[in-house]
Amino acid sequence: MRRFENQNIIVTGGTRGIGRGITESFLKEGARVFATYTRNESAAQQFKEENSQYAEKLILKKFDVSQGQDCERAFQEIEQEAEEIHVLVNNSGIRSDSLLATMSEESWDKVLDINLKGTFLMSRLAVMHFLKNRYGRIINMSSIGGKLGLNGQANYAASKAGQIALTQSLSKEVAKKKITVNCVAPGFIETELISDLPTEQISEYKKSVPMKRFGQVHEVASAVLFLASKEASYITGSTLEVTGGL
Repeated sequence: MRRFENQNIIVTGGTRGIGRGITESFLKEGARVFATYTRNESAAQQFKEENSQYAEKLILKKFDVSQGQDCERAFQEIEQEAEEIHVLVNNSGIRSDSLLATMSEESWDKVLDINLKGTFLMSRLAVMHFLKNRYGRIINMSSIGGKLGLNGQANYAASKAGQIALTQSLSKEVAKKKITVNCVAPGFIETELISDLPTEQISEYKKSVPMKRFGQVHEVASAVLFLASKEASYITGSTLEVTGGL
C-alpha cells in the first residue's frame, strides 16, 4: 500500500513550483490532495490537466490564505468533501525584494500577510480539526532565508523566521494530541520563485552552496512527505533544512 492511501492532504500554493512538486508526490503515494491557489486560474487548470490521471484525487481550491474569512470558507468546503483531513502543508508564499531603507509598508505587509499570517490562519483551522481526531500533521514551508537573512529580503526573511518560531510554539501546544508540527526550510531550489533574480546573483548563490548546485523540487517534496508520514511520529517542532549544505 502506498504511504498516503486514503489520506486527505491540503497543500496551499499547491499548483506551482515547490507546491506543485509536493502535490504530485502526495498523489503518487495514493493521497487525495486539495491544492490551493490565489489568482493564476490558467496555470491551475493547466496543472489539473497535466495530472489528469489523478482527476478524482486532485481538487483545486481558489482562495487567499491571508484572509481569515476565505480560509474558513474553504476549510469548511474541504471538511464537507473529505470528512477527515490528515495533513496540512503551508506552502503559500511570495517574495517582494528591496533594501529595507526603500521597502514600502505595502510590500512588508503583503509578504508577512501571505507567508506568516496565512500559516497562522490555516494552522488554526487545521488544529481544531485535528484535535477531534487526535491525529494530524502540519508542515510549514519556511526557507533558509529565515536563518541567513539574505540581502534585500528583510520582509521575506522575517516571515520565514516567524514560521519557524510559530512551529516551535504550536508543536508544544498540541504534542499530547498526536499532532506534529514541523518545518522544511529549502535553500536555493530551481523554481520560478528565483528565476527573476539577476544572472550574476544566481551564479553567486550557486557558488555559495557546498554542493555547487541548486536543489530540485522533488528533493524538497521527499522531505515533506517524510515529515507527513506516520514514521515521523516522534519528530515535532523541528526544522529540516534542504539546502545542499548551506
